[in-house]
Amino acid sequence: MALMKIGEFAKELGVSVQQLRDMDKNGILKPAAVSPKGTRYYSEEQLYRYTHQNQPHRKVIGYCRVSTNGQKDDLETQISNVRTYMIAKGYSFEVISDIGSGINYKKKGLQKLMKMISNKEVSRVVVLYKDRLMRFGYDMFSYFCELNDTEIEIIDHTETTGEQELTEDLIQIVTVFADRLYGKSSKKAKKLIAEVSGKEADADDHGKEDPASADT
Repeated sequence: MALMKIGEFAKELGVSVQQLRDMDKNGILKPAAVSPKGTRYYSEEQLYRYTHQNQPHRKVIGYCRVSTNGQKDDLETQISNVRTYMIAKGYSFEVISDIGSGINYKKKGLQKLMKMISNKEVSRVVVLYKDRLMRFGYDMFSYFCELNDTEIEIIDHTETTGEQELTEDLIQIVTVFADRLYGKSSKKAKKLIAEVSGKEADADDHGKEDPASADT
């Protein structure tokens, strides 16, 4: 069992050495061991137990997401599966759901979840698939959870994202960059987006000859 001296333990706990001595005297927090010379030693287990018992009740959150309104039935199925899993695990939980792209970080549900995590209200986030949280930036989100003592539990590690959903996310990425490079009303931006989405460009852009390729 790893032991810490009173000064180190006080620093980890966020109190003064004198406060620890008073807590020992009043029977609130006794040291794990005392040397023959009277030096107090505390254990890592005591640190964990004391810090966690003074935290407010933390929730388990089931997070579910689909990309479009046309997938509402899929969302209901996803929520049902996540609920069934958490009930079987014996969790006391709340479900947060979103409809929006996996690269949209401004979704109301996701922002609510992140605010709860930063407020130390969430002990665990449960998702059916990893990409239900976000398409890109998962490692950063995972680190954010780690900093706030929140675990991520993925029910199924199978990659199940459909081609259509991936295409929609790609179109959104291209749209953002094209708009920034050429401007939202630019013909170049419209053409690039149309090529990625497999759609034809606006009718106004058809039939216009490239001056550089015209016969002289």
